[in-house]
Amino acid sequence: MEPDSSPKPSLLERISHWLMREPEDREQLIELLHGAYENSLMDADALAMIEGVLQVSEMRVGEIMIPRAQMDVIDINDPPEVFIPHVIETAHSRFPVIDKDRDDVIGILLAKDLLRHYAESDSDIRGMLRPAVFIPESKRLNVLLKEFRSNRNHIAIVVDEYGGVAGLVTIEDVLEQIVGDIEDEYDFDETEDNIIRENEGVFRVKAATEIEDFNETLGAHFSDEEFDTVGGLVVSRFGHLPKRGESVKFDGFLFSILRADSRRLHAVRVTRLRPDEDAQLPLV
Repeated sequence: MEPDSSPKPSLLERISHWLMREPEDREQLIELLHGAYENSLMDADALAMIEGVLQVSEMRVGEIMIPRAQMDVIDINDPPEVFIPHVIETAHSRFPVIDKDRDDVIGILLAKDLLRHYAESDSDIRGMLRPAVFIPESKRLNVLLKEFRSNRNHIAIVVDEYGGVAGLVTIEDVLEQIVGDIEDEYDFDETEDNIIRENEGVFRVKAATEIEDFNETLGAHFSDEEFDTVGGLVVSRFGHLPKRGESVKFDGFLFSILRADSRRLHAVRVTRLRPDEDAQLPLV
């Protein structure tokens, strides 16, 4: 008897076969998807993402927005030398710009546009602003995601029923609802200390660690006049928001990025260098 030479069904074909029984509602659809997972037709990550897509279609902006009080904003009345250190420390790519009042958002400033401030002596910050997009708290996330994609916009200002600013939301906030938080072996437990000793002279440090505490624990002498946190200090030395795996050395320490996302630095590994190592390792 000749062996069966017919090609094996693809993953999509197997899932389609499993879903041939048309679900009558969302609950039945989820039940079928879980059945497909239990029968090894999809892995846990695929199942979680599909559930995330279904969840996004039912969620509204007000459920995930960054509240008004936690928004990192720039006041158009401040000179660049005042707000640029804040831009570097927070490491966002986009900032709402206000005119004294947080309810008066006059535009969005892209951090990369600040290069013009240094390249052109007569540059006007107000002239660099991009139009701000305002959306209601009730807007569904799937609709917002579609608008973000079609308009190539990455940030929107959320307003309440009275027209006041309630917060902001980014495309990353929406996508996180689908793919979930990216966690790895370098994540800290919220109850853990900000600085954890891994080996002799090697420490795992939260980016939010205050420089004063860092100096006290590691015997360093970094100034906290310009930056309050280790994250702000490290990002300033890179000159950009670094990615995982990048390193920079200065003042006797090697800072290696353990975890960072598109908006901020989360954790670094700090190695105290010997004088000979400090001389041999190249700067970024």
